[in-house]
Amino acid sequence: MTASPFYKFENEGALAIITITRPEVMNSLHPAGHRAMDEAFNRFRDDDSLYVAILTGQGDKSFCAGSDLKTLSNDEDHDKPQTGFGGITNRTDLFKPVIAAINGYCLGGGLEMVAACDLAVASKTAKFGLPETRVGLAATGGGLLQRLPRQVPMKDAMWLILTGATIDADKALSMHLINKVVDPEDVLKSAKEMAHQILECAPLGVQASKQVVLQSLSEPDLEKAINANYEAVNRMMSSKDAIEGPRAFSEKRKPVWLGK
Repeated sequence: MTASPFYKFENEGALAIITITRPEVMNSLHPAGHRAMDEAFNRFRDDDSLYVAILTGQGDKSFCAGSDLKTLSNDEDHDKPQTGFGGITNRTDLFKPVIAAINGYCLGGGLEMVAACDLAVASKTAKFGLPETRVGLAATGGGLLQRLPRQVPMKDAMWLILTGATIDADKALSMHLINKVVDPEDVLKSAKEMAHQILECAPLGVQASKQVVLQSLSEPDLEKAINANYEAVNRMMSSKDAIEGPRAFSEKRKPVWLGK
């Protein structure tokens, strides 16, 4: 386990668990926190032995309540790393899956982080919202205004964005903001179960799948999207795992993935 003043990084085999550790301010983030989270996600990206990450917040009250407005009001440093809010919202080249384990309030930038994750499990007590318009701002800091209409129905996206309303976990599930709602004590457990389902699959196949899905969204022409060159697909096709998978199937055994 590695800890910084703002996050904790734990390894469980090929699974990384990244926890925001600012419960005293509802796990809200300030510039130093963004830079620390960028460091954590860089570590996950660069470690070839890690295939899936879970992102969560410390305690049982908040996943991330967005920006630490009190710190920002007293500090001239408003900068974020190029990777955006929490070191994740502006990443376009992270093809390892990230699962959000939402253990409480998920507001503003917190919701932007969830939208940047691939899957999400939430506590029944979680609350979601974009309060920016209620404090004279807009949710422009982490790509959410671009992501949300691509992830949920347009009317749902506009309602959440324009009203600044706060919704519960069941409503978030019905809007497809999240994948699953569980009891508060089961959030991390459920996220781990989801992670281990992914870990049963070939890691390079998972990464290739994520790259194709995300990069295809920017290509309006289906034929061009299908025929585009995807680096992760090339890596997968030339890997030892591409041989191991069919071999294990024919031998009626579980594959042993090498990630190469």
